[in-house]
Order: sequence, then structure tokens, then C-alpha cells
Amino acid sequence: MICVDVAGVGLAQPDKVLFDDLSVTISRGDRVAVVGVNGSGKTTLLRILTGALSPDSGNVRFGRGARITMLEQDPVLPPGTVAEYLGDGWEVAAVATSLGVQPLFDRRTNELSGGQAKRVALAKMLAENSDGDAENGHDMIVLDEPTNHLDLEAIEWLEARLVSMSAALVLVTHDRHALDRLTTKVGPSKIVELDHGRSFIHQAAAGSSAYATYLDARAERIEREEQEESTRKILARKELAWLRRGAPARTSKPKARLRTAGEIVSGGPRDLGVRGSGLELGAGTTRLGNQVVELVDVGQRFDDPDGGEPTTVFHGVDLVIEPGARLAIVGPNGSGKTTLLDIISGRREPALGTITTGSTVVVGYADQHSTTLDPEITVRKLVAGPLREPDHEDKKLLEKFWFDATAQYAPVKMLSGGEKRRLQLVMVLARQPNLLILDEPTNDLDLDTLRSLEEFLDDWPGALILASHDRAFLDRVADHVLAIEPGGSMRRVPGGVTGWLAERADASATSGSKSGAPASSKPAKSAASAGAKPSGKPKAARTGPSPSTIGRKLRDTEQAMVKAQKKVDTISAELASTTDHELLAARGEALTEAQGVLDQLEAEWIELAELAEG
Repeated sequence: MICVDVAGVGLAQPDKVLFDDLSVTISRGDRVAVVGVNGSGKTTLLRILTGALSPDSGNVRFGRGARITMLEQDPVLPPGTVAEYLGDGWEVAAVATSLGVQPLFDRRTNELSGGQAKRVALAKMLAENSDGDAENGHDMIVLDEPTNHLDLEAIEWLEARLVSMSAALVLVTHDRHALDRLTTKVGPSKIVELDHGRSFIHQAAAGSSAYATYLDARAERIEREEQEESTRKILARKELAWLRRGAPARTSKPKARLRTAGEIVSGGPRDLGVRGSGLELGAGTTRLGNQVVELVDVGQRFDDPDGGEPTTVFHGVDLVIEPGARLAIVGPNGSGKTTLLDIISGRREPALGTITTGSTVVVGYADQHSTTLDPEITVRKLVAGPLREPDHEDKKLLEKFWFDATAQYAPVKMLSGGEKRRLQLVMVLARQPNLLILDEPTNDLDLDTLRSLEEFLDDWPGALILASHDRAFLDRVADHVLAIEPGGSMRRVPGGVTGWLAERADASATSGSKSGAPASSKPAKSAASAGAKPSGKPKAARTGPSPSTIGRKLRDTEQAMVKAQKKVDTISAELASTTDHELLAARGEALTEAQGVLDQLEAEWIELAELAEG
């Protein structure tokens, strides 16, 4: 059955068009993901698809009797306790356990944090849409950033649950693993891309990933538009040359010719999205000494308000953070990841042990909350701070994070959740820290910002400590993974976040077998995660470079490939813009040499990727 059909839909804000002439039909069983930069209108489109918002133009038609529900990015729960809101039954208990909601049953809904409320609302939606309750379930489920505030194990469980649903699924998420897996389906799956007022529908062939289809199509579109821009520049040069020859060379059509030249020169390229190579920060970062941060036998515990025994979160943590460190901290929700980051940053004193911080350390800490941002102050004033007026450097920094002139003068309350998150990162980097601590930095960021942040962190000259539930992000930026184990101990994990998840899955299966419970089935491997599987070999049998060394070489090779590709593109552009035979021959040889270097780097990258898989 058709759940919703939108035809020619458009919606605009006072300063920009979000989307125009967008048409898409969603039927039961479809898988649809909406992607686009922060502020492009993704959440707005979701609300139009559910009927909560009316568009400025176009038609929205809902299927007869179609039952549609939506998980908001920041849900508001009704008064009462969590148990009253969720109800009872085995399905509620199973979902609540998997999402870590059971300990909240006695809490009142107005006492929950934003992340807790999001998990409770998600549990309610999933419990109402079990496979065995199709009669009372929904025909279309709309999810806005469903993986926010979930730990890694809960995200994998959620993916498996959503894959099995027969209802139509429409989602916005920054989790690339989830996007890939949830848009790979035998039936229809598609990506709706919002790009600076334009919209594109990318539909995958049966059994293929719509996310992969979107990436291919987007890359081809950007390349095509760059070629068109190159042609525009050549025409502009010809027109300007004609203008410079002066009046004697002009014909009886000077006005038309002048207008043509003006249009070509002023037309400019279409905005191709975010400034992917614009994050060139770190030049002013203070140099780190040999000592960054050292933790010796550090532990944290909290007193019981009822006078019982204190609760130990973690203990016996010995950790030396060196210059250039790339450490990721993982563990289930409530294991103390944020508490440990607070201790490393100096925000909190440990209950046990000692911490020593080097004299040259400048900490930049982006926590997972943007509630400290004054909603009434403008973006540019917030970055400059209360003691001075915004200057040219502030403007450049904001532009690098895609805050244009209009957005810089906007008050914080006008920003989307993702734009606030991006602004928070700008404020942290404006301090020019040399120890960067990121707590769930990927929450609410769009996919393009995530990729650019990853590129920026590849070249980050200082030390980096982070906690995140984004598997692709952790695989890209972290050399070592530190896991907080049940019981509060901490250890380094071989194989990165993929290795840690495999260990947890094996432990759960073993535990389930011993207790007589059925072992949970492992989720099917998606295209995004296929390149990072555990080898299955015992530790003693492993030979060759360590996973961290391979990861570092992979990043170095990727950076070299980017530079080599830029050189190839530059020489190609020079060839396209000259007719000089000698220069053509010289540039042709240079292009052959540059392409050979790029091919060699690509071969090295493939070899390293195979080592990472093994």
C-alpha cells in the first residue's frame, strides 16, 4: 500500500529555499533515507511526510488508512513514569533491555535527560511495531537521528531490528554503517538528497545499497558540474580578451556582447556543497611537550544518596597520553566514558589515583551538549567571546565551517541542531588547543561535515581523545581503542572498534548458551562494514604490522592520494586551457608521470586495506 505521495513539494525560509519541486512516493516496505548538509531541511521534510507540517507548494497525499509515526530528534514525553509511558508485556521488556531503558522505569519523564528521553521514545515505538503485532503496528516509521545516545551494541541491535520490519522506514541519520545496511534491501530503497535548494532521488537496484548508489551519483554530478565550471571559465577568458581589445574591434552588437561577458564572469559556479578542503586549522596550535597527560591508578566512584555503598564506575586506569596520540574510548552507556574524558580534561578530579598534565597542554573539549550556547547571541559574537569584537580571523574560521555571512549574524536560536554542534566545534578550535577531547562529536552532524571533520583530524597536529558511537568515524580517526570493561577495568583492544564489537558479540553468545537462552544472531554484514572484519586467528598466530600501524599507514596513503589526485587535476586543467604544442607535450609527460604516482598509491592503499581485513 502507498503510505504517502508528495508531488512538486517546495518549502522556503526567509533567507533561502530548502527544497523545490520534490516528488517521491513511499509504500509499505520501502527504505528511504534523507541526506543533506545541516540546515538543508531534512527534519522539515520528515515532518511534511508525516503530515505535521504543510509545504509552501505542491501536494501531499496519504494512503487510505495509512498509519504513520515519527521519532522526533528531541521527543517530548507525556507526564508520568517511564513504566507508565511504555506499558508492560514481554516485548516492552525485551526492547527496554536492549536499549538500556530498564533502569529508568521508575523515573518520571520530566526527570530524564535528552538522551534518555530519546531512548525511551525509541523503545516505545519499537515495542509498538513488533513483527508479531502487525495489526496494531504502523505502516510507515519515520526516524530522525535514531542512533544518537545509543552505545555501539545497541546500534547494532537496532539495525537488525529495523531491517526485519515490514513497515516503510524513512530516516535521517549520520551513521554511515546504518545508512548502508538499512538501504540495502531486496525491495525498493532510495536516498533523497537535499542540496542547496535542489533535490535528487537516488534509487538502488534490488539487493544494492542505495547509500552506495547515492555516493556514486553525487560524485559524478560534482565532477560534471566542475567540468561545466571549467568550460565557463574558458568562455569568460575569451570574452574578457575580446573586451580588452577595445572599441575598434567591437562590432555593431557591443551591448549584447558586453552582457554575455558580464553574465559569464558573474555567474560563478554552482555551490557544490561543503568546502571539503577548507579545514586548514592547527597552524597556530601551541607545540606540545613530551608530556601530555598521565593517569596512574585512576578510579571514579559516586556516593549512594541513600547511604549505601559507593558505586565504582571504573578503577585502576593507568594511561599515558603522548603527543600525536589518537585514542578512542568505548564501552556501554553508563560505563563512565564521559566521566573519564572529564578527568583527562581537568574538569573533574578523580576519586582515586593521580593525574599529571604537561605544562604546555592547551585543552579543547567539545562535550555532547550544546545547552551552554546563549540562544540570543549571534554566531560571530559567540565565537569572538565577551571581551572583544569579532574580527577577520573569526570570519575566516566560521567560513571554514560553512557559516556564510548571513549565518554569522544569525542568533543561535535560529540554528538547527547540527549547526549548533558545528558551532560548538568552531568555538573549541578557536582556542587553538593541542589536546582535543571530543565527546560524541558526530551527533547531529551531516555526512559532509563528518567527512571533512575526519580529514581535518587526519592532519591534526596535537593529541586526540574521543568517545563516539559512530563506527566509521572511530575506524577512520583512532589508532587505538580503550574499552571500559564490565567491573570498571580498562584495556586496549586489538582490532579497533570492530574487534571490540566482535568480542562483545562472542561473549554474549557464550553467556546465552551457558544460561540456556538462544544466542543472538549476528547481523548481516553490510557494504560499509565489509572492509573491517576480525580475522578469527588466535592472538599468537598474528604476524606482520599491528592494526594501529596499518591504520596509520592507510591514513598516510589516503592523504598522499589526495595530493596526487590534485596534481593530476591541475595538470589536466592546464592541458585543457592551452593550444601551445610544446606546452602540450611537456604537460602530457607530466600528466603521465603524475598518473603513475597516483596509480602506485592506489595499489599500496588496496594492499594495506587487505592487510587491515586480515
